[in-house]
Amino acid sequence: MSRKRVLVKFSGEALAGESGHGIDTQILKFIATEIRTLTESDIEVGLVIGGGNIIRGVTAAKDGIIKRTSGDYMGMLATVINGVAMQEACEHEGLQVRMQTAIKMEQVAEPFIVRRAVRHLEKGRVVIFAAGTGNPFFTTDTAATLRAVEIGADMIIKATKVDGVYDRDPNKYPDAVKLPTLTYEQALHDHIKVMDDTSIALAKDNKLPIVVCDMFKPGNLLDIINGNTENCSIVK
Repeated sequence: MSRKRVLVKFSGEALAGESGHGIDTQILKFIATEIRTLTESDIEVGLVIGGGNIIRGVTAAKDGIIKRTSGDYMGMLATVINGVAMQEACEHEGLQVRMQTAIKMEQVAEPFIVRRAVRHLEKGRVVIFAAGTGNPFFTTDTAATLRAVEIGADMIIKATKVDGVYDRDPNKYPDAVKLPTLTYEQALHDHIKVMDDTSIALAKDNKLPIVVCDMFKPGNLLDIINGNTENCSIVK
């Protein structure tokens, strides 16, 4: 029986904790322990982390002083900083980790090579994919979906601060309704912010399920991978 392979996408903002910026090492530790529970269950894990806790390309370029392309490269470098931090946290929990970047920086990480990434996964190593796609104008959501497709993941898990997809923002609207399952077409047509449209279209084309869940609920990732879909929403 082949092992399950998943790609987990965390936002950079999630690493910042209450401060809203920088890196909270206790959150790093929590995520690393959650990843360890997956590897201990013989699940192959790839990770993509955003960079919004440090800088976002769109924000950096909003007044026109910094070009959008340069802003996006700055954002890619922010994901590398987060990737190094996550690698350290996972290794602190006893995991074997490799980081691969879409922009070459040999002193920091391996370049992204899909066959090497798959080999690491097969050997039980966690693989962190950093620097987005290596191209401006693409989000880390798109990078996560692309990497998930490339490595042949069974699903992509978008770990957020809410327990699924709602018809509107549950933090603003108490009567927001949770959508346990929805189609790719629904997500695209209704502009439900599961991921950006490019990510959803890529997942649709490759029949890759997108799972949205609460990253701060202990054991949630393992439960979802094992088939318990109570605390998540699935786009398929």
